Amino acid sequence: MLVANGMDEAVVGYIQRMNEPMVVVYCRDKCIDVIKRDGKMNEEEAEEFFEYNVAGAYVGNQTPAYLHRANIEQIHELADS
Repeated sequence: MLVANGMDEAVVGYIQRMNEPMVVVYCRDKCIDVIKRDGKMNEEEAEEFFEYNVAGAYVGNQTPAYLHRANIEQIHELADS
């Protein structure tokens, strides 16, 4: 499994799917908190950095996954859009 550099405290587990490699799962919000910690970026800048440089870094089928916490209503809204 591949890991995201510097994001160890944001790990929430791993995903295992049939006939697919296991991948590490990180909490998106915790990743953004880690990025903001040094005080050089505000929330918006940290989110943009995360989306482009962390979540946007595809490195093959073992690329980590990033959890967006949501309730069932939010899931249904996303599924319907």
